[in-house]
Amino acid sequence: MITNIIKSTVDKFGHRSKKKRYEKLVAQYSQDLYRYAYWLCRHPHDAEDLVQETFLRAWRFLDNLKEDTVAKPWLITILRRENARRFRGQTVEHVNIDDCDYLYHDDRPDLNATLRSKIIALPEIYREPLLLQIVMGFTADEISKITALNLNTVLTRLSRGKKQLFENGTEMSDLRTGYGA
Repeated sequence: MITNIIKSTVDKFGHRSKKKRYEKLVAQYSQDLYRYAYWLCRHPHDAEDLVQETFLRAWRFLDNLKEDTVAKPWLITILRRENARRFRGQTVEHVNIDDCDYLYHDDRPDLNATLRSKIIALPEIYREPLLLQIVMGFTADEISKITALNLNTVLTRLSRGKKQLFENGTEMSDLRTGYGA
């Protein structure tokens, strides 16, 4: 009888119960996911909703995650896809950035506002890989897998994105100290 109880709390990959595994992922990665979601949404409530949707989908497909060592890229990929789902079937409303009267919320006082505004101003194709590298700490190879882009494409976008930042007076030390990835 005791062996039946033990077997019921261990799944086919040798992990404890699905619930405990899930709770560990939430505790370990929720702040990182929120930070990245906030960069994508630029609104705290939307970022929270996006993280919740990400974890909901992660729960449903947790058995597909074979190794917990790849959990963070797996969750980031889910988050990116959930973010894309938000815009399916919607027409994009164009807003003049000068008309926006709200400030971007960030509870990290060490974040360099000038660098943040320069990264936000980058085209999306350069901004996303840079955020994944600078803010989230992923390597180019990991970014390639997360974004489903060729490694050379990721390297090119990182290079061009950094070049645009440097053309605007950003220093490499700003990238390291402004975000504390």
